[in-house]
Amino acid sequence: MKKALLSAAVLSATFSSFAQAEEVNVYSYRQEFLLKPLLEAFTAETGIKVNVVFSKKGLLERLEHEGRNTPADLLLTADIGPLYDATERDLVAPIQSEIIERNVPAHFRAEDGKWVGLTSRARIIYASKDRVEPGEIKTYEELADPKWKGRICTRSGKHTYNLSLIGSMIAHHGEAETEQWLEGVKANLARKPQGNDRAQVKAIKEGVCDLALGNSYYYGKMATNEKEPEQKEWAASANLVFPNQDDRGTHMNISGAALTKYAPHPEAAVKLVEFLTQKQAQELYAEANFEFPVRPNTPWSDLLEEKMSGFDGDEINLGEIGAQRAAAAKLVDKVGFDN
Repeated sequence: MKKALLSAAVLSATFSSFAQAEEVNVYSYRQEFLLKPLLEAFTAETGIKVNVVFSKKGLLERLEHEGRNTPADLLLTADIGPLYDATERDLVAPIQSEIIERNVPAHFRAEDGKWVGLTSRARIIYASKDRVEPGEIKTYEELADPKWKGRICTRSGKHTYNLSLIGSMIAHHGEAETEQWLEGVKANLARKPQGNDRAQVKAIKEGVCDLALGNSYYYGKMATNEKEPEQKEWAASANLVFPNQDDRGTHMNISGAALTKYAPHPEAAVKLVEFLTQKQAQELYAEANFEFPVRPNTPWSDLLEEKMSGFDGDEINLGEIGAQRAAAAKLVDKVGFDN
């Protein structure tokens, strides 16, 4: 199946061609390599066929356009942003499951049941081993300290990962204080925001900057990259700082799932989400992308256990952060962060 977004007619025909007694149809922003082994295991265990359309964008718009005629049962995302947006657009329905409630902590679930976290990740500070002393920076707030002027790299402030971080700052400090903080971070940038999270760590290796914001799982992706071994050097050049360990904890985000409002196979869809929150699936799902399981007491990958164990994550409900993302985007524009 092509990853490009398909027309409703083609989608219906595609899904119909897979029709059987039980099936579940998924729209996924998550990459195929992450999901394929899990979905195959689910089918082997339950006999329920899973049909997936993968896309990097446009799935919410597709759901809106299809309305009651959508073939999709589940939406899978790589961030809280699309889950919150789907809720705001009235595209999803509550998931009621005692299994999911047992497996997923409350701060990784919507209070109304309209989205569920499946894996988590931390938005951390990568700090140069050569130019930043251990313990020299401990909080997100300190990124605005003038001592770091010309020493910070980050991707666009409007990227979904940064919007969630800024949203968390608003949730904890309010808009006025967050605006001042964002202005301070902008004043400390070594260059105009650009590239992805890995590019920021590369910039540390190259001496462009001394600190960078990035998701925790990119460390694992770089440290184990055999196709581009230079990325191992990028990872090795930085220490990992999990901010705010003395107060609220490090900002966390999720990949997650939502049941579509007009799901043709809601029971099968809920079974799939339940499966993805079980111990075996959580281990596989998290390890494939160097993410953290949301299910408590689930073993981490060896690399994560070695490099990232023992930190405290912020336990604010991600719905509160999602609610501040629009305000976060306005602040990014207001301070001209990306200019």
